[in-house]
Amino acid sequence: MAIRDEDILTITVDPMNRFERVFLPEVVKGFGTTIRHMFTSWGQGRTSRTIQYPEQRREHYKPEDGGMEPSTFRGVHRLNRDEDGRVKCVACMMCPTICPANCIHITAAESPWDDREKYPAKFEIDELRCIFCGMCEEACPVDAIELTTEYDIVGLSRQEMVFDKNKLLEVYDVTIDRKPM
Repeated sequence: MAIRDEDILTITVDPMNRFERVFLPEVVKGFGTTIRHMFTSWGQGRTSRTIQYPEQRREHYKPEDGGMEPSTFRGVHRLNRDEDGRVKCVACMMCPTICPANCIHITAAESPWDDREKYPAKFEIDELRCIFCGMCEEACPVDAIELTTEYDIVGLSRQEMVFDKNKLLEVYDVTIDRKPM
């Protein structure tokens, strides 16, 4: 299908004058925005999102005060347990397949239980590499992986920030009571 001449819109841009070519008006506008934000942010003003961590924490903020809704915040991962206390993951490989950061590594093994074929013999998430997009959580067919509202995880080395299956299950044990509804 050919494009008709009357469907083509030609746009001409007026040439800039000397004053516009030095970008001086835009620089002055930028400084004005910076100064306005500086004055409105003093004393916890309306544009300030600064908190005094660790004395103030995000959980204390209400959404109307500029805080985040707990159901929309994505923090550290956890592996959920089933009713029998076993890892809920069935090693379907959906989460490492969909992960854009390639930070999830699973080694599947034959399950010792009768209710599933496979289970993860090794399950690791590199929390430093993760971009916390939540795609792993959305892709999981059995809701085995979940992002919690915990955000203050610390590690003294890179290896401490690679969460294995046991560490992810420990996060579950600690955070199961604080699950957002």
